[in-house]
Amino acid sequence: MAGGLFDEDEVSPAAHVFQTAANAPLAARMRPTTLGEFVGQQALVGPVSHLRKCIETDRLTSLLFWGPPGCGKSTLARIIAGATSAVFEDYSAVTSGVSDIRKVIEAARARIKRGTKTVLFIDEIHRWNKSQQDALLPHVEDGTVILIGATTENPLFELNGALLSRMRLFRFEPLSSEDLRRVLEHACADQDRGLGALKVHLEEDAMQFLCGMAAGDARRALNALEAAALAVDSVEGIRVITLDAAQEAAQQRAPRYDRVGDEHYNTISAFIKSIRGSDPDAGLYWLAVMLNAGEDPRFIARRLVILASEDVGNADPMALVLANAAVQAVLFVGMPESRLILSQTVCYLAAAAKSNACTIAIGRAEQEIANNGVGMVPGALRDPRSVMGKAVAGKAPYRYPHDFPGHYVEQQYLPDDIRSTPYYEPTAEGAEARIAARMAARKQGGGPSTP
Repeated sequence: MAGGLFDEDEVSPAAHVFQTAANAPLAARMRPTTLGEFVGQQALVGPVSHLRKCIETDRLTSLLFWGPPGCGKSTLARIIAGATSAVFEDYSAVTSGVSDIRKVIEAARARIKRGTKTVLFIDEIHRWNKSQQDALLPHVEDGTVILIGATTENPLFELNGALLSRMRLFRFEPLSSEDLRRVLEHACADQDRGLGALKVHLEEDAMQFLCGMAAGDARRALNALEAAALAVDSVEGIRVITLDAAQEAAQQRAPRYDRVGDEHYNTISAFIKSIRGSDPDAGLYWLAVMLNAGEDPRFIARRLVILASEDVGNADPMALVLANAAVQAVLFVGMPESRLILSQTVCYLAAAAKSNACTIAIGRAEQEIANNGVGMVPGALRDPRSVMGKAVAGKAPYRYPHDFPGHYVEQQYLPDDIRSTPYYEPTAEGAEARIAARMAARKQGGGPSTP
């Protein structure tokens, strides 16, 4: 707590924000109270981040935290409460309305006269309609309150543009498996707030299951851990949580997939090979396996972009466009809706015409250079401003293709002594068949192209 003056009816943030009943759920008891305890989101609150400096120096502006459940949005807001000299007002958009905010604004104005700021935290802020959000706008704009909002929904769709423009948006990511492991290990060891007094031992396969099952949600992982710990019997003073116990507590079976071991690589290999083999059903099956195990959808989307170029190529040029759009959409939307975007992309790529001609072509070009080194740029292609370009000026004039019929003219583009075998040989599949016909027509007639 940075300090500050409060009336008798106002309690300093640190005195009430972190009070938790002894019988509260484990996830509530283990909620971090300092930045030092906070796990994950290092891009936002790492040692050199701008947000961390603002928190530590108590120089806050209105903030909006957007991310999936259980990734630390509300927790970070409460850590800010414990670090600020301002009075911290905590509300949920589910249970509060405009009348509640009016009372907060009146109190905030009175505090301003005494030199005390007010931080208003609204959880699930997307639940407020336009008029409720509009009621906040002037008070955020004039600095009566510093607003911190938390939302699991895309704020570009759910928040008024005017209010959003007055807040700094911070995107929270799902916690990684490593982050969740730290959370669970701390919960098992903590004697005061956690399960330390129960002497819980979490077996490694159970740990991996809980980290995967939680899909980046610390609250979900802790709830399952607590349920398992309370369900197993103590043997010689120790409660051993096995994989079966963890699965029973979570009401979910573990897929044979661990995100880091052999099954991770086997599954992604089966996924790619199924799509390459034009089997959308198999592609969807392996996609579901990975998503069910908590695989990062961004990893899957990146692999689809590679496949779109490597295995579909110019047989269907739209494949790469769609795959790249899928990456952007996955980043924009987040889970669980990203599964729909990935499903659409998998179905399209699997059903698309296939060609690896471009993959082979770049390999041939690279092999040429590896075997013979880099050749000289032909005289007609050199920059006329360069020394070498001036040396050949007029001797080998460049012929501008657009000045010729069909926007094509035969001339040397490769260095001297390059072998005649083409690198790129279009197949007869899909759109690449048209490319092959066009290239063949140019070679035969040197003039206007066919389709």
